[in-house]
Amino acid sequence: MPYIQIDMLEGRSAEQIKKVVKDITEVMVNDANASADAVNIVVRESSKDHIAVGGVLKSEM
Repeated sequence: MPYIQIDMLEGRSAEQIKKVVKDITEVMVNDANASADAVNIVVRESSKDHIAVGGVLKSEM
């Protein structure tokens, strides 16, 4: 049972996220021989105020 976690900045539409999880599921089915109903995907979105690169918040870049 594949378990996939996606962390990304917020701001994508529900339709975009739906397409991402559909496409990733298809890759796991085709390339990893997984059953689609066994693929678990969690999408976690964070605001730019909660992610930093090089000690600088993304909201300040």
